[in-house]
Amino acid sequence: MSETLLSIKGVAKHFDEIEALSHIDLDIRSGEVVGLVGSNGAGKTTLLRLMAGVYTPTKGSVTLEDGSDVSEMRHLLGVVPESTGLYSRLTAWENIRYHSRLYGIDDETSWKRTQLFASRLGMSDSLSRHTKGFSRGMKQKTALLRALAHGPSILLLDEPTAGLDITSARTVRALVKQLRDEGGTVVYSTHQLEEARQVCDRIIIIHNGEVRADGSPQQLMEQTEQDSLEEAYVSLTADQARSRNEDADSEGRITAWWRKLFTPKTPELEVDIDG
Repeated sequence: MSETLLSIKGVAKHFDEIEALSHIDLDIRSGEVVGLVGSNGAGKTTLLRLMAGVYTPTKGSVTLEDGSDVSEMRHLLGVVPESTGLYSRLTAWENIRYHSRLYGIDDETSWKRTQLFASRLGMSDSLSRHTKGFSRGMKQKTALLRALAHGPSILLLDEPTAGLDITSARTVRALVKQLRDEGGTVVYSTHQLEEARQVCDRIIIIHNGEVRADGSPQQLMEQTEQDSLEEAYVSLTADQARSRNEDADSEGRITAWWRKLFTPKTPELEVDIDG
């Protein structure tokens, strides 16, 4: 059995009267790609933000392998949110370098890791370009490079292929599988069952803030006595989906979350992004 890197115990999350998640118990283990699958509003993004330490649980705990609260150990995580949050006046490399320096990673180490993964994503020739003119796919790849540059233990991806063309989506999926083959650990949020089947070793189905199933695609089909993953999903989520609440945040709050996520709890750093 692989070691547990991230433990979620008895977690619930409320927003005023809204119960976004209720009593979640999950372990994320080393060397696996875990899919969070559910409809819009199911609670996937809320759960990812709890894993990233952006949200504090209303009940329960989210801890890393040594028992530390995840909010105190964000440097061990690499996060690609649904909105990439790149600085458009900076080049791809400047965005990545700035992020790495915030986490105390020297430029040489960050550059070596960036070059390694950029070659896999077909981004090597674009690192010196300003991100303002990037396509959605290029921005998503840059966000992936930024998340990987400091060598995280766990990579959290929120709808990483949403809005991407077929070629870019395939490239992202191929990188995720390669990271898994090299011993990496990835949590992969998606509402596409076929994508989850292609990429994930284990699928967690979330519906109306609850975990309805947790297992391999084959296990989910056996559990529900269905012949396809799609039919298994439908049988597990037969009750009506609630309206989406996760997008009710204003732009100001999203920006605040982003700053909180990527600003480690360390003394203020003076970074020369032009040097």
